[in-house]
Amino acid sequence: MQPKHLTTHQFKYLPRALLVASACLAVAAHAATPQELLATYSGQAQAPASPSRGQQFFTNTHGGEWSCASCHGAVPTKGGKHASTGKAITPLAPAFNPERFTDPAKVEKWFRRNCKDVLTRECTAAEKADVLAWLLSLKP
Repeated sequence: MQPKHLTTHQFKYLPRALLVASACLAVAAHAATPQELLATYSGQAQAPASPSRGQQFFTNTHGGEWSCASCHGAVPTKGGKHASTGKAITPLAPAFNPERFTDPAKVEKWFRRNCKDVLTRECTAAEKADVLAWLLSLKP
């Protein structure tokens, strides 16, 4: 099969398409801070986050066997271990692991996966904000 050649019209718009594509990749790769993510979730929830609600949410079960603390520990300042696989988990609190909550795509992936394990549904923005507010309150 022969490679397709660009027409003059398509070639004219190629630089613009590459610029748009690279801008999209830059936004997707944008590192965030935990505080920026907290502001985003609080804004989506249209309410301020509550660290005490976050701690309660994190440590309680929600109708199933597991809580967030089942794998991350009641105070997630040290490493944890996945409840069923035994896989090691690095500290969750940002003050104890500066890489936590810096990649919005990873944060969403893990919130989605872990909330489905604990709640059998995705977390709300308010629940994410509360948990993150509590995690940010944990200091060395």
